Amino acid sequence: MEVIGAQLALFRINAGLTQRGLGERTTASEETIASIEQGRRALMPHLASEFDQLLRTGGALAAGVTKLPRKEKYPIWAEDFIAFEQEAVSLSWYEHGVLPGLLQTGDYALATFRSNIPGLSDETVEQRVTARLERQQILHGKGAVTASFVFSEAIVRSNLGGREVMRAQLVHLRECAELTGVSLQILPLNREHHAGLNGPFVLLETADHQHFAYTEAQRSSELTSDPDEVSILTQKYGMLRMQALNAEETMGLLDRLLGER
Repeated sequence: MEVIGAQLALFRINAGLTQRGLGERTTASEETIASIEQGRRALMPHLASEFDQLLRTGGALAAGVTKLPRKEKYPIWAEDFIAFEQEAVSLSWYEHGVLPGLLQTGDYALATFRSNIPGLSDETVEQRVTARLERQQILHGKGAVTASFVFSEAIVRSNLGGREVMRAQLVHLRECAELTGVSLQILPLNREHHAGLNGPFVLLETADHQHFAYTEAQRSSELTSDPDEVSILTQKYGMLRMQALNAEETMGLLDRLLGER
């Protein structure tokens, strides 16, 4: 990513453009361009093509993006989403099988990766746990993302990783619920209606006000900015929040579960 970013900066400067000037001529914001050039954000293929055309690079950026080596710390199908996640100003996340990665403890994350079939090597597991914990920095400090999470009660009643791992995870959830800009809501098992039966998804908005929806299956995923798709999942998320416990009720359930453990 750093090499591609440096190449973009060089092409931009040679064209006599500032980051703001390039942003005014493309669909990327000045902030997005700065992040790409500094190696903090991946250059997406559609932007690479835009920059190539405007900067007259002969397709160098698009070719470079296609030749980037596969990253081992993330599954290949999740990389685009994770790049946007790190630049998001807001996130809305629904899960029904496992806790959202941004809320996991190290031991819980370890248990999820060790459950992978076929199994992952110890090195890959370690890399992915480290990467998952690094991603959680967006919930902390200045400029932290505004994040809403809705997840099934079945997740917090499970025993993934063992009794002690789950108890520590419940404690961690209580701590996450106290973070500024973070909302946790549990969807109870006794609800007669359920807007999330088709599976988990994430909605995100970037600093330049792009809206994306992300869905993930067993061995693939889809990241889309299609307004119709984003709208449908936004409606689903609104209904899930109404069907879920509110923040205070969620804290009460977590306290009761901790008491049972």
